[in-house]
Amino acid sequence: MSAPLVWRAVLISFLLTPWLVAQSGSQATTTCNLDDGRQVYVRYNAIPTKSEKIQNGKAWAPGGSPMTLFSEAQLTLGSSTIPIGAYTLYPIPARDHWTLVVNKNVTPGAAYDEKQDIARAPMETAQVESPSDTLEVAFAHVGVRCTIRIYIGKTASFADFTAK
Repeated sequence: MSAPLVWRAVLISFLLTPWLVAQSGSQATTTCNLDDGRQVYVRYNAIPTKSEKIQNGKAWAPGGSPMTLFSEAQLTLGSSTIPIGAYTLYPIPARDHWTLVVNKNVTPGAAYDEKQDIARAPMETAQVESPSDTLEVAFAHVGVRCTIRIYIGKTASFADFTAK
């Protein structure tokens, strides 16, 4: 995917932000700045922890909208390669582990379609002592690796994106 296409996707997403905020509440963004200046960032709905029930084994879209991943670098997640561009992220919760899915369908309001998945990887999952009141998504950056961290209630899940 060429850089102009990436920037068009980013521009479209910024134009859609007011509509998304009106539909689903508080928007938040977390960013991972790579050493070479490129960025990876995720936009998501910072929903209150108690506002919805998370179903084990089902792709989860917080507040009814999936998280959106934007990357200026080619990434790997697990054994899959993710080209530069915009994608949706769906965590799939389970009792003792989560899975992170990267999906190429970024159409607002579209239902999750497993056939459009381009990457899927297990997440390291743990319980934390102090529960979070809202969904929190953050990146930890080390070298070429951006570790996404998802905190909801007492659950913390982590997965590594590696820049190429």
